[in-house]
Amino acid sequence: MYLLYSLIYIVALIFISPVEYFKRPGHIRKRWLKEKFGFLDSSLVTHHSSPIWVHAVSVGEVMASLPLLKRLREKYPSKNIILSTITDTGQKVARERVPEGTGVVYLPFDITPVITAVIKKVKPVILIIIETELWPNLIRSFRKNGIPVILLNGRISENSFRGYKRISLFMKRVLSHIDFFGMQGEEYAERIKNLGVNTGKVINTGNFKFDSSPPSQIPVWTEKIKGPVITAGSTHEGEEEFIASVYHELKKDSPALNLIIAPRHPERFKGVEDMLRLKGISFIKRSAFSNQLPESTIVQGQIILLDTVGELSAVYGISDIAIIGKSFRGYGGQNPLEPAYWGKPIVCGPHMENFPVIKDFYTEGAAIEVREDELYSTLKELLLSPEKTGEIGSKAQELYRKNAGAVERSLKIVERFI
Repeated sequence: MYLLYSLIYIVALIFISPVEYFKRPGHIRKRWLKEKFGFLDSSLVTHHSSPIWVHAVSVGEVMASLPLLKRLREKYPSKNIILSTITDTGQKVARERVPEGTGVVYLPFDITPVITAVIKKVKPVILIIIETELWPNLIRSFRKNGIPVILLNGRISENSFRGYKRISLFMKRVLSHIDFFGMQGEEYAERIKNLGVNTGKVINTGNFKFDSSPPSQIPVWTEKIKGPVITAGSTHEGEEEFIASVYHELKKDSPALNLIIAPRHPERFKGVEDMLRLKGISFIKRSAFSNQLPESTIVQGQIILLDTVGELSAVYGISDIAIIGKSFRGYGGQNPLEPAYWGKPIVCGPHMENFPVIKDFYTEGAAIEVREDELYSTLKELLLSPEKTGEIGSKAQELYRKNAGAVERSLKIVERFI
């Protein structure tokens, strides 16, 4: 099975890698190519001290890993830490936010000789996989070289679970090379057990994102915004248009109302901008605040397109209401914990399958689930009922604080293997 997987992977790589190479900005391409083939910066190879290797695929996983990285740095000050990602946006956020002494690299291609060569050069003491980024040759190569592999903050969506079940024999072999699983919740823990993992290797540690504190300082540029603010965070295809339409109706009663739209993927910024222009909808881009708006400008009754990466969690701090994107069109939802940290009322669509923690929010009255046709009336009620809005936000913040501690529980797992 491993041989077949490797053959399929290499054939796919031959066709995909040129596209992946040329889609990247010129200043990134050379480093991307070198690191994907295992040629890491010499400082990671010659000045290491049995580094801890953490893998986080993209922005969400990197953000979730930050509190763990901080505690690893405090717990093991003499060890270097390597953080690998797959995406460019993950690299950007990681390089801006990781603790000092953390090397940030692209994860090498999942080819056994490449992975093995990296292991022999870098000599990591452990591999920590964040969430569920399962690369079969990576995992097996680490274990064959006597290096423990653990998965932390693990989760398996319903779709991924169904896919893994179809290749259950292969997945059971892959998962057998992982020494321990710290999962985000009982539902995810049960799924990993159902894939053949020994019950004694799985525990529910909770969600790192309950321990991920957004920046305490709200961005300076938001000081120009006056009036109530609704933030639609991590939106997906089709959601921006109908949320903008709802906003237009709400403005009839609340002319000073502002809407911040934050598309989930940076590559969609331009498409959302084009859609707004095509619909004749007035808006301001976040990037314009830095160099195009006069110092004295006041932004009121406007749509702001958040065309930057890594600011959304702090922007929730100025919001009166948070709408969770990816939840209205069957996509599975996005993280409700960032607005909960700030004590903001949370409004979700009916599709939050990827975040089972939302059930606790609904039970505690800390979030509201609505259909598309109910969004206008729900937002209008919240805008007219500051007491209710504050109560929902307070319950969300209380739930957030009550569930903190996942990082410390996970650190105890790491201690077993280092």
